[in-house]
Amino acid sequence: MGRYTGSKTKIARRFGEPIYGPDKNFERRKYPPGLHGRSRKRRKQSVYGMQLNEKQKAKFIYGLYERQFRNFFKKAQRMKGKTGEILLQLLESRLDNVVYRLGIAPSRPAARQLVSHKHILVNGKIVNIPSYLVSEGDIIAVREKSKTLEVVQDSIKSKRANKYPWLEWDENLLAGKFLYRPTREEIPENINELLIVELYSK
Repeated sequence: MGRYTGSKTKIARRFGEPIYGPDKNFERRKYPPGLHGRSRKRRKQSVYGMQLNEKQKAKFIYGLYERQFRNFFKKAQRMKGKTGEILLQLLESRLDNVVYRLGIAPSRPAARQLVSHKHILVNGKIVNIPSYLVSEGDIIAVREKSKTLEVVQDSIKSKRANKYPWLEWDENLLAGKFLYRPTREEIPENINELLIVELYSK
């Protein structure tokens, strides 16, 4: 199955929260999608259902396939520390996610496209692999001839002050520095990583 390209509002309604950011359509229709969505009461989920739902939500947020997500989990398991927290740290370290967090792109799919089309440099070299894991101290920049791209300019113009302490941004150079892997408290996504760990640990 290919990457999801459908309605973001529909997915937000499925999980009962705007997982892709502020969504006016979601605010107007906070009930589940479908013909009987408004009248349908949400049934009490089983433990497995909650675990599966949390994993699916994380996959949609970061835009990963099942195999990619499972591989990140296995990598997190092999590392020292809390598996759930390390999993989220690895996801946050993906190049497409870092490009999005820096404000170079308005969304993760847009960031993924910029990376795939060779518009992004890491330490001065082109990297076109969205899943590339950024390390502490790496410099992520927009390629010189790509700085005039409309999507980049529009995203940077609407960019607010840097909200993420693990990232440093230089507006003049259109480059950012990955300072460190964020702690769980710093990662803003509403994900219960413990449920994901429980699901994969069965």
